[in-house]
Amino acid sequence: MRPEIQPQGAASANNRAREFRCLARRYTAQVQTFALQSGSNGNSIYVECGQVRLLFDAGLSARRTAHRLAEHHRDVRHVQALILSHAHTDHTAGAAGLQKQHGLPIYCTPKTEHALLGQIDRHRREIRRFTPGQALEFDGVRVQTIPTPHDAPESVCFVVEFAGRRLGLFTDLGFPFAELIRQMPTLDAVYLESNYDAAMLAAGAYPPLLKDRIRGGAGHLSNAQAAELLTRCDRERLRWAALAHLSAQNNHPEVALATHRSVLGHAFPLVMTSRQAATEMLTV
Repeated sequence: MRPEIQPQGAASANNRAREFRCLARRYTAQVQTFALQSGSNGNSIYVECGQVRLLFDAGLSARRTAHRLAEHHRDVRHVQALILSHAHTDHTAGAAGLQKQHGLPIYCTPKTEHALLGQIDRHRREIRRFTPGQALEFDGVRVQTIPTPHDAPESVCFVVEFAGRRLGLFTDLGFPFAELIRQMPTLDAVYLESNYDAAMLAAGAYPPLLKDRIRGGAGHLSNAQAAELLTRCDRERLRWAALAHLSAQNNHPEVALATHRSVLGHAFPLVMTSRQAATEMLTV
């Protein structure tokens, strides 16, 4: 039997159909994410892009991390990578347990690895190193690492990109540095630290050196600094902004929200993370 030859018009129609299906898959692809917890008592963010499941930071114990994931019907054993932003314990306390109990490979900078060697030296074969500014690739998911001036060696924040969507994971920032400002209009959603209220910090019980550290160029962002950064977002593009890493002593959710509302208005899509519980599942 002679092979069937399609007319040129039919071939063009088939090509257009394939292109449409590719575009449809891209359009319907979603990034799903939630913060397991956010604050000086522990930080961790889950990001799911198609079949890729990533965990950013491990400030909770391995047991609590697994429990928080299970609350959203996610299995810690299916996480493909644990990516660390820096070596402070509120971001790394559970890293060794997650690696030992669940086999999660750890991605971190060489200086972060060095700071953690006392905890994870028996499992160094599971450490994958990156340099600040390097992009990581996970089966169609791109994680751009961005150096920050926070006071930890080789501290970074992240932009996760998948199917045209861009999610910022911006905490422990120091101050609103140039690359951070440049990234804001490109995002579809963002976790952004809003650590302290300036008046509460000034009047609080912290010693002067600690106050200077927090509000200095290597500490954290205030509510006002975070709100000003969010004015730079593309409001037609941004789906939500989650306020993260609030101080227990120098901030309060209502205070942070009031500051942001006064700058951004009541229509701006804000989400509040918690120091004690996971957020709802958020879609990008």
